[in-house]
Amino acid sequence: MPEPSAHPRVLVTGGAGFIGSHLVERLLAAGGCVTVVDDLSTGRASNLDAARSEHGDRLEFVHSPVAEAMPRLAGRPFDAVYHLAAAVGVRLVIESPAASAERNVADTAEVLRLASRAGAATLIASSSEVYGKGVRSPFREEDDISFGPPTVARWSYGLSKAIDEHLAIAHAASTGLPTVVTRFFNTVGPRQRARWGMVLPRFVDAALAGRPLEVHGSGSQVRCFCDVRDVVGALPALLARAGRGHAVFNVGTDVPISIIDLARTVVRTLASPSPIVTVPYERAFGPGFEDLEVRIPDVTRVREAIGFRPAIALADTVRDLAAERTRGAEAAA
Repeated sequence: MPEPSAHPRVLVTGGAGFIGSHLVERLLAAGGCVTVVDDLSTGRASNLDAARSEHGDRLEFVHSPVAEAMPRLAGRPFDAVYHLAAAVGVRLVIESPAASAERNVADTAEVLRLASRAGAATLIASSSEVYGKGVRSPFREEDDISFGPPTVARWSYGLSKAIDEHLAIAHAASTGLPTVVTRFFNTVGPRQRARWGMVLPRFVDAALAGRPLEVHGSGSQVRCFCDVRDVVGALPALLARAGRGHAVFNVGTDVPISIIDLARTVVRTLASPSPIVTVPYERAFGPGFEDLEVRIPDVTRVREAIGFRPAIALADTVRDLAAERTRGAEAAA
């Protein structure tokens, strides 16, 4: 894969978050100078501790909402922009649908304006949620999309990310801004938090504590989980190959697993005594919640573009998540 050092002056929004902090470490290790913008609403400053300790002279942290920070950073000579800041997690979106959608769209518009003025190659982080209910499986980048009604808050996140993609493609078409859109499929790994309903850290936390692992719905839902350390390796490689115009990529693995089998994998891997229980969607998220039974990406495009083949096994991700939780508990004791 091409090295990210081709873009030495980099802006990363959401760089203190789960995916963003791993990306920042990779960019710094490749010799880049990185400016991080994060309001710490879902990210944590401590996620950047290792990067600050090792590469502090090349890391700038701006504690600010993205839309407020962009005018202050206008005129900076950025070579590349990674826009990862967003409202994340089904529970957060359901609790604050209007704020989540407004933030996603407004932030992306401001980032694209800055990137266009700088002529900086730009990566916009999108989501598998843009496929909505899906029209076929596996999901392909050129598929039509189908959402549920606007009265169901659950679809607001996918709709807002679809608008983000339209904005990115429009900027690329009108200005020639090199733009890459990445649709993430269930990225998991160290630093991911259970707080907003993320399923794997929620299961790991429960298994370590001996609590029941709560599977929402029947557990037959099928997803594909990809370790964050594999995912962030793909992002600079994709941006390095961006020419004038735009490209859209599914990023993840196409190895499926049901949610009930994911829970069993966690229990088995951690030798946990925790039971596994199912919880109706209505009890977990309230009445009217809709979910998709199968969500599998077609990863042909990203594989052909950069040879992307995730290497970290799901059981290893589970063990690393558990080890991180244990270290955190010991440090707090």
